[in-house]
Amino acid sequence: MPDNATTGKLYLIPTIISDDTQTLVLPPGLLQVLPRINHFLVENVRTARRFLSSLKVYPSIEPLQFEVLYKETQLVAIKDMFSPVFKGNDMGVLSESGCPGIADPGALAVSFAHAHGITVVPLVGPSSILLALMASGLNGQRFAFHGYLPVQEGALVSAVRELERESSKRNQTQIFIETPYRNNRLLAALVRSLRPDTELCVALDLTGAGEKIRTAKVSAWKAERADFPKLPSVFLFLAK
Repeated sequence: MPDNATTGKLYLIPTIISDDTQTLVLPPGLLQVLPRINHFLVENVRTARRFLSSLKVYPSIEPLQFEVLYKETQLVAIKDMFSPVFKGNDMGVLSESGCPGIADPGALAVSFAHAHGITVVPLVGPSSILLALMASGLNGQRFAFHGYLPVQEGALVSAVRELERESSKRNQTQIFIETPYRNNRLLAALVRSLRPDTELCVALDLTGAGEKIRTAKVSAWKAERADFPKLPSVFLFLAK
């Protein structure tokens, strides 16, 4: 195990979840920490560079070093990526959207850091999952995030009904996301598959100009026939 006094720290750096919201959702403390970090693990170098450039905390982003971290990245590769940390340099993990380690491969880096005695520092920032739960009015004491549900219709319906049974049994809010162009397809499947008295929330474009959050019984959703734009969304439901 390395000496914490001579190794760098791993900072978990949140990114915006909607365009041009840096001043709205990122705390000043984040901007104070960033200038001393020159090494980053990211999902996409181009978008990471653009995000860091937009914050205007570096004289130039050209000297910054980036390594791409995928969900399939092998342990031996992660060890090589941490070479700057073992030499005493701090490193940052950037998600494509929101908070690292939540529904993204940043968890791989965090796990490696803990296994090797490297200090992990989570920084405050926006999480679409938590913002949606906060705004839904559903149970915030017991909840589960499931990522993406199956795309195939039969498997999707089966998954929704199984999650509804679990929600009813455990009084648990179920949370999941979908690719924006399939928003309306998923909403239609939920309305068809869930019981009429189940509470369903859709949180659209959180923190963005198109933000819209609605919670209602499935029976009300069915009557409304909502049509959502192709914007990032979080879906939640709670069965009675």
